[in-house]
Amino acid sequence: MYRYIGNKTKLLPHIMEKTSQLIGNTGTVVDLMAGTGSVAYEFRRNGYTVIASDVMTYSIHHLKTNLLLEQAPPFDGLVNNNVITGEINRYAEVLTYLNTLTPVRGFFFREFSPEGVPQIGCEPRKYFTSDNACKIDAVREKINEWIQSGWITDLEESLLKHTLIMAVNEVANISGTYGYFLSNFKKNSLNNLCLKEELFSIGNATGHTIIQGYAEDLASSIIADLCYIDPPYMKRQYAANYHILETIARGDFPDAIGKSGLRDWWDQHSKLCTKTRGLQSFEKIIRDINCPRFIISYSEDGLFTIEQLRNCFEQFGTVTIDEIDYNRFKSNDSQLPQKITEYLISIELSLIHI
Repeated sequence: MYRYIGNKTKLLPHIMEKTSQLIGNTGTVVDLMAGTGSVAYEFRRNGYTVIASDVMTYSIHHLKTNLLLEQAPPFDGLVNNNVITGEINRYAEVLTYLNTLTPVRGFFFREFSPEGVPQIGCEPRKYFTSDNACKIDAVREKINEWIQSGWITDLEESLLKHTLIMAVNEVANISGTYGYFLSNFKKNSLNNLCLKEELFSIGNATGHTIIQGYAEDLASSIIADLCYIDPPYMKRQYAANYHILETIARGDFPDAIGKSGLRDWWDQHSKLCTKTRGLQSFEKIIRDINCPRFIISYSEDGLFTIEQLRNCFEQFGTVTIDEIDYNRFKSNDSQLPQKITEYLISIELSLIHI
């Protein structure tokens, strides 16, 4: 389960249909702000060569898992160093090892559990039960140990961190994002943290590229037949709303700031979350990237009206806008209407911009 702002899972059929209309059933597609990787993964499943990027570290681990694996990697380093026997399903054996580690009262226990004492002296935070926070600490520290010892590869690290993040999402005491925790533990957060095997997709697992960075900075280095963009719609910054997942992905121990325990996230802020610079970012991406066709997802809730976006994009070529009725992402206490209009905006660049 992944409660993620703007998750496009339910729009995948529309996105794939539009992609096929624009470039056919083969080619190179870039998912420029890939998030959890659901769209990039669907491009892979449909036979495209995928370039996927995002500024968030946790996204990179999801993307490596979703795009580059059709089976678990061998974990040879853990076999050679007698961590696992390697006589059965190695991935399953690694997860059993991690699931049965002795709990550790570490960073997550201190900063994100009700029995912890946050370093800044504020009231304890309730993102996780104390038991689950200790399990997260144990798994994080063991993965860090394996990385430092050179016992796991980069791809094995990504798979394990992806698996841990998916398990953490199941027991987090949050309403929708990690921007703040709930005052009382809800039912699912009382379950025991358990890492479960990822289900892999068979086929088309080679030739893909994954890059971390700002879309505006990466655009000039990318060549593709079609660029899909799922930008932030609102002022809410992903880096702030998913700070705990970023800490798991990085494996670090940042200062936990304020009552919500945010890490310093300014190095990952998005200009597309601002009215003052968002349209400029769109223009820079479209101008710099070597790509003749674009599909852009947007919402009627967004910072910019559909008319503003049309005016921005029409300077580059022909713009087509499809409207789709969609269920809104809502936190539990939201009073917003359930239904919302999502837009799929297609741009075919004029010759002068190709």
